[in-house]
Amino acid sequence: MNTDIFKIYPDSIDSEAIRSAASVIKAGGLVAFPTETVYGLGADATDKNAAKKIYAAKGRPSDNPLIIHVASPEDARIYAEVSELYERLAKAFMPGPLTVIMPKKLIVPDEVTGGLDSVAVRCPSHPIARALISAAGVAIAAPSANISGSPSPTCAEHVIKDMQGRIETIIDGGECEIGLESTIVKIIGEKLVMLRPGAITADALRCVCDEVEIASAVTESLGENERPLSPGMKYRHYAPSSPLVLLDGTREAVASFLSAAQASENCAILCYSEEKALLKNENIIDIGSESDLKAQAQRLFGALRKADTFGCDIIYAHLPVQEGLGLALYNRLIRAAAHTVRKVNS
Repeated sequence: MNTDIFKIYPDSIDSEAIRSAASVIKAGGLVAFPTETVYGLGADATDKNAAKKIYAAKGRPSDNPLIIHVASPEDARIYAEVSELYERLAKAFMPGPLTVIMPKKLIVPDEVTGGLDSVAVRCPSHPIARALISAAGVAIAAPSANISGSPSPTCAEHVIKDMQGRIETIIDGGECEIGLESTIVKIIGEKLVMLRPGAITADALRCVCDEVEIASAVTESLGENERPLSPGMKYRHYAPSSPLVLLDGTREAVASFLSAAQASENCAILCYSEEKALLKNENIIDIGSESDLKAQAQRLFGALRKADTFGCDIIYAHLPVQEGLGLALYNRLIRAAAHTVRKVNS
């Protein structure tokens, strides 16, 4: 398949390119496009055959539900049974990196929801994403635009590597601002259950809803026969090709371990900016300051992809804290590492 690639600038959107990409969506094809979180692989959310093409292009299990993206928060009521709690969430966080799971309407085929009777709805804030959805005239179902299980794409180069020749169109809109997928919550009565953490933290959600529960699957693996209720809940996800090991210990203990590992192993290291001077400049990737969780989030998936290019036997990274934005980093890394954590003592 020939893949068309359009370069579009968020502050000066090429309407002709958007119309061309939207025509692909309307015809049942696939378009990769930028959002503020990661790049999405989009198709008409009301077309079951288009949804099947997403699963095929990604090599994604068909029981893994897709998120549908709408042009405005109000459009959610076309596809889902919205509640007063949804309206409060939409007012506080949309457009933005929040996905809300609600009972679906018949317009959304089972192929989009992985057979579930609920649908995950998000209104992105990225101007290119919103322009594409508006031009298509329909919600766009879009998981991340990568081969299933691998690190999500945060720039067009990642998408081109994974998807060129597999889909009709790629929109290059530059690097994504946030770098981690959206927060996913499910509304259960007057309670929210967080199924995937992201830039909108549990504390932020508690400003809108008194009861916010964090699902065990955020930090633990799914049970053997447990179905994923949202994307990213599979046991190994976001993973580089080389094995990833997370290091749990004091700053001094981890730094000592990494120095020794460089001397004895063929390893790649995702390090904090403060550690670079302590390590040999070989196969190391700076993911930002230890205290700058936003920078770490924005760089994480690109760092995992870059680490793979080194051809190392193993990749080491820090085990993040489980609070605030750190919980989102923990969630992605614990899955990328298939829950492989090494306790490091000084």
